[in-house]
Amino acid sequence: MDILQLIDRLEELFNESKSIPLTRNVMVDEDRMLDIIDQMRIAIPEEVKKAQQLLGQRDRVLAQAQEEANRTLDLARQKADQLTSKETVVQEAQRRTEQILAQARADADNTRADADDYVMRSLTQLQAELERISNQVANGVRVVQDEQERRAAISDSVDK
Repeated sequence: MDILQLIDRLEELFNESKSIPLTRNVMVDEDRMLDIIDQMRIAIPEEVKKAQQLLGQRDRVLAQAQEEANRTLDLARQKADQLTSKETVVQEAQRRTEQILAQARADADNTRADADDYVMRSLTQLQAELERISNQVANGVRVVQDEQERRAAISDSVDK
């Protein structure tokens, strides 16, 4: 199940909970809440796997860019070798080779930068989502702990 759906279920459980008069506390169905939290623990590694997949995609894009750069360099060298038969042709070939090499390096750098930007945006979004989820879980735990403490206090006062 998607982590966002689990968060929605946790929020729904909270909203369905009975309010305790004169307090900001609510009574939550402990079994349902713990079930949702367990499901969240299972779902979060999936989010981490997505981040790893993004990193893998970045590596593949970088490898493709490097491969393309190498092919371009090889083509440039082959073209330069063909043009070295005459003095003027040699000079032109060297100039053209430098242009092609510079373009290949610029293309590879641009591709790397684009891949890094994509991965950074994706990981930043994932980090923000995980922080939001973590905060919601912490709030849920705090509410349940407050409820347990309140029940313990009521139990202690009844026992006396």
